[in-house]
Amino acid sequence: MRKQGNPTMPPIGTFDWTKLLASDQAKSNEFFSKLLGWNRGLADMEPMSILTLFRLTGKDIAGMTDPLTDYTKNHAPFWSTYIEVDDVDALAANVENLGGQIVAPPQDVPAMGRVCMISDPAGSSVCLMAPPTLSAS
Repeated sequence: MRKQGNPTMPPIGTFDWTKLLASDQAKSNEFFSKLLGWNRGLADMEPMSILTLFRLTGKDIAGMTDPLTDYTKNHAPFWSTYIEVDDVDALAANVENLGGQIVAPPQDVPAMGRVCMISDPAGSSVCLMAPPTLSAS
């Protein structure tokens, strides 16, 4: 778990990141870059995919990847939002008890941390994300 009060981390329970899942990254990148003036960077998320980073005024503001799960591959491209949490696995274990569903189970994502996608009883989906834990040297 991360240390409480770390000023570089968003507060627990707040929206942290937004990512576009798009099967044609080049087309989506061109559109949003022209429309909003975003620049683009790339990060290799080996072995998963290439992460496109949308940047504005030198800051990473959103990401874009290829669809990676059965759920995302079977849906039209969409924006996915991440909520910062302390323990993805503990929250995921309670989702079905509250009437929700696990869309993509908890998994480690290089350089991002631990994530899962859930849906609430009404069917709206969101991702939960806990940053990678840093071990003491």
